Amino acid sequence: MAGPTFDPCPPGQLGGAYKPLTETELGAIFDTALALLEDLGLGEVPSRLMADLVSAGAIDNGSGRVLFPSHLVNDAIAQAAKTFVLHGRDSARSIEVGGSRVHFGTGGAAVQTLDLDTQIYRPSTLKDLHGFTRLQDALKNVSWFTRCCVATDVPDNFDLDVNTVYALLKNTTKPVATSFTLASHVAPIVEMLDIAAGGRGEFAKRPFLKAHISPIISPMRFGEDAVDVVYECIRHNIPMSCITAAQAGATAPATMAGFLAQSLAETLASLVMVHAIRPGFPMVFSNWPLVVDLRTGAFAGGSGETALLNAASAQLSNWLGLPSGVACSMTDAKAIDAQYGMEKGLTSLAAALAGGNLIYESSGMTASLLGASFEAFVLDDEMHANTYRILRGIEVTPGNLGYQAICDAILGEGHFLGGAHTHAAMERDYFYPTLADRSEPRSWAEGGARDAWARANARVRDLLASHRPEYLSAEQDADIKARFEILCSE
Repeated sequence: MAGPTFDPCPPGQLGGAYKPLTETELGAIFDTALALLEDLGLGEVPSRLMADLVSAGAIDNGSGRVLFPSHLVNDAIAQAAKTFVLHGRDSARSIEVGGSRVHFGTGGAAVQTLDLDTQIYRPSTLKDLHGFTRLQDALKNVSWFTRCCVATDVPDNFDLDVNTVYALLKNTTKPVATSFTLASHVAPIVEMLDIAAGGRGEFAKRPFLKAHISPIISPMRFGEDAVDVVYECIRHNIPMSCITAAQAGATAPATMAGFLAQSLAETLASLVMVHAIRPGFPMVFSNWPLVVDLRTGAFAGGSGETALLNAASAQLSNWLGLPSGVACSMTDAKAIDAQYGMEKGLTSLAAALAGGNLIYESSGMTASLLGASFEAFVLDDEMHANTYRILRGIEVTPGNLGYQAICDAILGEGHFLGGAHTHAAMERDYFYPTLADRSEPRSWAEGGARDAWARANARVRDLLASHRPEYLSAEQDADIKARFEILCSE
């Protein structure tokens, strides 16, 4: 029998069925966030931003803090972009952010890579970044790609930012994202983006790269360098994910309700900042609750608390009608083992069921975000397919209820194998994994008794050997290399 011709679990399925917070609890958290912004506000406000915020209706309290009246926060929410397109250089790969659509993608700044040969961690390199970018380009469930590792072999920050973006341009046409170390790096990199887009000013017309910025430092203060990057990104029409990454019990309250209130206030402060600079500018409301083990201070990215808090964050953002970004699938496991699978599965599924529009860190990350793994990328891609199948749910129709098929089977051959009703469901309703092993024990043993890590390793090697796209023309590549110090063309 031929394999399925219909994809039963494409990206962009609807989430939102899981609601960890009641309507009353949502209101209480939001009201506390508004009170924090109005009464306490934010400190360490850069002078340029203070002027723009005051012009928009904020209050300089005279003691170095800016206060946000509730009406200003509500105006920023009302005028915010509720949905927008993250463009791919290939328009067929663009995605719409907002509503209830769920997309898995990447993030992170791993400084170590799990080596394909030694299966031991080593410092991440620029060659690794090229490899990761090329690998995920072949994986359908990574909807956008943010650089997942830092090239530790590139010591200069400008060269690092430039070569990171070059790796994205060379190896994928999906929507991409990066971070900028300094605001002065934005304009030169836009020149590179213009080359890939087809000429001066073309990138801004259809931006296919967004910026990851953390303009708020918990608890409740601005970071000047990141704020400067925000201004430059808005000037060059680069959409942004403004990320709040407080840590429960460290930079935010240990109680989950208190944590959510402070983290929501901080992310709303980013929204008001963007509103004051350019109302309605595309911003992903990226409220990322992070958890530490309060016994040791170690990051606990794979915990049940992380799953719960990020699901609640997605629910809060969607309740406000804002495009939501959360961070899940951040296993603390170092190996591709049972801990890895358990932590990734529970955290990513909870975020998806809660309706997180963009679920960051969800592909390839290991070791509490310190590591990235090629094998993890392909395993996570298959996990996401199963999650999308869960989100798709059950279509209850007269045909699917199968009354006549049940009668025919019982009065006929006594089973459903080979029937037209079964064949149609096979083509439409079931996902068939390529990495998960469903063979019986004897066949598995005869095939080498390989575990998931070994199967994924083989799959990665096949993809890296066969998938070698050329997304920059020879002329574009030469133009970029003439203007910038490109250190690796792998």
